[in-house]
Amino acid sequence: MSARPPKFRLDALLASLALIIICAISLGNVIVRYATDASFAFTEEFSVFLLVILTFAGASVAARHNQHIRIELIEHYLPPGPRKVVFVLQWLAGVVVLGLMTWYGSKFALEEYQWHSLSPGLGLPNWIYVVWLPLLSAAILVRMTQNLVDRLRGRVDPEVIHES
Repeated sequence: MSARPPKFRLDALLASLALIIICAISLGNVIVRYATDASFAFTEEFSVFLLVILTFAGASVAARHNQHIRIELIEHYLPPGPRKVVFVLQWLAGVVVLGLMTWYGSKFALEEYQWHSLSPGLGLPNWIYVVWLPLLSAAILVRMTQNLVDRLRGRVDPEVIHES
């Protein structure tokens, strides 16, 4: 039995639920379309929305557990001091990108709310879909920071297999 804390947190649960719901509504739509030659109108709009949730929540989980795709060649061949500098530079690059996504995503969500924009398919308020962009971008930022602290302290997830 492992002494590690479990990986399932809110972001992992959100990603899992999004995937389960995508599978369920897609399967339901296929069955209904096959049986009745009609389809549910909401499946495409909800599937795209849930796919975005799945992507960002999954990225948050991957950021926490140091499982993002990256080039590790430099990390492997540097001594510990300069390696920590590379860790911080990687983190800073992520902070810049995700900070911009959080800032502009927040502005976009607020504008969608103020303008009362509706989705083209179902006519639901667009801000319901858009508000997840800044929220989950901020979650990735938090998880990246937690990962940076672990890496700077020398803690590495033993289950991660790096094949470089």
